[in-house]
Amino acid sequence: MSRHWVDITAVGFFIVEWLVYAATLEHSAYGRDSLSARMNRYREVWVRRLLDREARMVDMQIMASLQNGTAFFASTSLFALGGALALLHATNDAIAILAKLPIDLSSSPALWELKCVGLVLICVYAFFKFAWAYRLFNYVAILFGGMPPASMRDTPEAEAHVIRTTRVFESAGRHFNRGQRAFFFALGYLGWFVSPWVLFATTAAVVIVTWRRQFASHAWAAMAPNVAVDDGGLKRGR
Repeated sequence: MSRHWVDITAVGFFIVEWLVYAATLEHSAYGRDSLSARMNRYREVWVRRLLDREARMVDMQIMASLQNGTAFFASTSLFALGGALALLHATNDAIAILAKLPIDLSSSPALWELKCVGLVLICVYAFFKFAWAYRLFNYVAILFGGMPPASMRDTPEAEAHVIRTTRVFESAGRHFNRGQRAFFFALGYLGWFVSPWVLFATTAAVVIVTWRRQFASHAWAAMAPNVAVDDGGLKRGR
């Protein structure tokens, strides 16, 4: 056990970083100013404006593109899962190849298989998230089809339908984001196949990159509640 304390610590760091980042993004006041949270506001805007239109073919086409993108990621996660299982099956071959490299990346068969199992679990998690997001987008499409006509937009029934649709829509986006986050952290997890020290670095890199995209990217600035434009581009409005 003492030989692998660095591996245990690195994996623990990986898990804690993933959980803390996800909890901060989805369940904290700080996360309510993320790019994903700002986009959620426009999901409701879209649904409310949909209620004002009688012709909704364009809206359904946009929804179909969201479904197709989610299906693509779900199928990709299955391919990644197959690759991880193949890597698990080829343990002896992989160890033999690593032993021939000029740098020492050797690993015991048990530890290599444990690394592969972890990668398999991440891929399974991503698939379930993308598959459920795809199902929820289907539900949103059904709710779009059941949207009351524009003549009823001021009725309590229409308001209830807007709220219901928005909540399912936000849930679909949330599960899709979790699947993508699993992909990002899977890339960081690959560092463990090199060294537990590399896992520390790749995990930190993934957290930094994903944090910047959610809280410091140009897209985040563009989605600010008040945006002004100057010669240098977008900036937060007052």
